[in-house]
Amino acid sequence: MTKTSPCVITISRQLGSGGAYLGQRLAQSLKFLYLDHEIVHQAAEELKIPVEHLAVRDEKVTSNWQSVLQSFAYGNAWSYAPPSLDVLNDADFYNVESDIITKIAKQCSAVIVGRGGHYVLREHPRCLNIFLHADVKFRQHRVEEVYHVSPEHALKLMNSVDRERARYLKMLTGQDWLDARQYHLSLDTGVLGMEKSEEIILETFRVRFGSGALQTQEAVKA
Repeated sequence: MTKTSPCVITISRQLGSGGAYLGQRLAQSLKFLYLDHEIVHQAAEELKIPVEHLAVRDEKVTSNWQSVLQSFAYGNAWSYAPPSLDVLNDADFYNVESDIITKIAKQCSAVIVGRGGHYVLREHPRCLNIFLHADVKFRQHRVEEVYHVSPEHALKLMNSVDRERARYLKMLTGQDWLDARQYHLSLDTGVLGMEKSEEIILETFRVRFGSGALQTQEAVKA
């Protein structure tokens, strides 16, 4: 790797802590590619599966019963056919997404949100891994505003999504999602606010990759 090789920022996040918001802000500031749900769309194209079938499984552990139901979804609803023996399982889905993340990280600088990017790119020499978290009230308020749901629904959604993300990553990587040792930087966005969190990440980017990193990336894009 050289000083002009791609740099990658991965963002792991609790729901409502601002992962997508900060990811987009950072990508815009650095002129990096931004990847979040786009990874699911690319996986669907490679697997030739409707994206909606993968979207409902994104960063979740699929039960055996759900896998059986999923197998029928790919067949003809009006005729009997035995369930496919190679129905896509969670490991397959994770591996496809991991391949997409790895390829992109070799080709261009990017901000990648979720999908275990911090673990997939753990050997990448020019990668900055971020974890975002905040207290319940801060995140609950943001989820209410972003998803236009009641406080009760927001709280249930937060608990459900974060629990599923933790289970998914534990099963497929063996890692504890909340273990700060996996990340270069862990930020409480509720305490710091979005603007200050962005400043800290950009400054950490400069420290990790050198004072000329931002200018170098600008030159590569030009």
